[in-house]
Amino acid sequence: MLTKQALRSKILLKLKNHKEEDRKNKSRLIKNKLLRQKVFKKAKKVMFYIAMKGEVETREMIESALRLGKIIAVPVCVKNRASLRPAILNSHAHLKKGPYGVSEPVINRFIRPEDLDLVIAPGVAFDKKGNRLGRGKGYYDRFLSKLPKDTPSIGLAFRLQILPAVPTAFHDVSVKKVLFA
Repeated sequence: MLTKQALRSKILLKLKNHKEEDRKNKSRLIKNKLLRQKVFKKAKKVMFYIAMKGEVETREMIESALRLGKIIAVPVCVKNRASLRPAILNSHAHLKKGPYGVSEPVINRFIRPEDLDLVIAPGVAFDKKGNRLGRGKGYYDRFLSKLPKDTPSIGLAFRLQILPAVPTAFHDVSVKKVLFA
């Protein structure tokens, strides 16, 4: 089995070469799957991620969730504490590039992680058991590990990111479900 780093490099290269048109179409299919999930329909406070280049695009999902009256949060990176904090995102929020180039709101109004009803998580790769391979900094593992055990989490991926097995270590935190197209 490949090391996490080798696997990460291999999948990130595939994502980089993924056709933009395919990415958009598959992101839309994944969005439709998400909107049909019972756990999504019930959730009032949902944490999304703002997609980086190559990732499943979340913009339309966020817009749909806002139209449905949900409170949306996105992660803000607290680099000196190597942690993520959910910040409320409204429909006309201004974004800036945070550490590592991830977009985040300019004005931060935080929400407590335990108040979230659902967390949508990115990943470089997943397996069908929900194990995820992130970008290697551990931010999402630390964040997911602090959530109440019953908080649902869903990983979003393209089929090319779904592997038979993802190598895991004791500190890795899996998601409860993975949606892919």
